[in-house]
Amino acid sequence: MVGLTRDAIVALRTALYRDAGANAPAWFQEVGYAAGPGLHHAFAVWCGARGVTPPENAPMATFQQLALQFFSEMGWGSMAVATLHDSVVTIDSADWAEADPAAAMQYPGCYMTSGMLADFFGRLAGAQLVPMEVECRSMGHERCRFLLGSAETIQHVYDGMTQGVAYDASLASMA
Repeated sequence: MVGLTRDAIVALRTALYRDAGANAPAWFQEVGYAAGPGLHHAFAVWCGARGVTPPENAPMATFQQLALQFFSEMGWGSMAVATLHDSVVTIDSADWAEADPAAAMQYPGCYMTSGMLADFFGRLAGAQLVPMEVECRSMGHERCRFLLGSAETIQHVYDGMTQGVAYDASLASMA
């Protein structure tokens, strides 16, 4: 693991958006997916030092508490993990490291995090999870909110949002 400051992440994003334009989000998400295996390994070692091995076999409440503490200690920020309409996992943070409230972005901008969380939680779940950030502090929201779910579910949410349907309503229509 290598430490990287929030300012460095913001500077990297700024440079990539300036120089790579529309390719920047895909590059950031690719970096996030690449970070997943090492992050998962670090989490497993970290949990093992706390007597929880393997972490994916821990009771859900214990696992969630460990994950929240791990990401906070790693400097990513605080987070809350929950489910929405029993079809997606939500990850919320009011102080996530990748977000830049001064960015005034038009779209959610935590692409590296989206890839990283999808790979990390997908490894723990033993299934491919598709990420989608639906609220972002870089857009002026009070929190960053990431959805993780199946490809079909996230595609349904995306399709609904492109038609002006809120993500919560789109998920509710699947139930």
